[in-house]
Amino acid sequence: MNTDPRRVLIVASRFNEVVTRRLVAGAEETLESAGYGPDSVDVLWVPGAFEIPVVVHSGLATGKYAFAIALGAVIRGETPHNEYIASEATRGIGEAAIRYLTPVGFGVLTCDTMEQALARSGGASGNKGIDAAHAAIETAQALMSLGSSVES
Repeated sequence: MNTDPRRVLIVASRFNEVVTRRLVAGAEETLESAGYGPDSVDVLWVPGAFEIPVVVHSGLATGKYAFAIALGAVIRGETPHNEYIASEATRGIGEAAIRYLTPVGFGVLTCDTMEQALARSGGASGNKGIDAAHAAIETAQALMSLGSSVES
């Protein structure tokens, strides 16, 4: 199964959407600057961070994508629920990258407060959507230099 080196998948969580929309915008701007126009980027929205891995897995299984970017925001609440969600999202996203030998830029924020999340999604601490896009692009380039390709 051949991968289109110009096709990109972004999977974003609607939970904490005020944050994730900013992450997506940062990733899209970065991709555009790197030559990935809007018609080569598929953005799929899922309910929350827990659902990101299954869509990343499914997208990469198609062989259509050179890389993916996972974006979300998990914010601490009154219970440890956030820790379970963040841990499983991280594990699942990493498994997808390894299983399909395809880079997945990791932009799932894990913050104590909404203020911290906003700071990391275009505020004083930058935009982790931009960072995730850069990481995915650079990793894809490294894999291409090794002659790697995605095969099912």
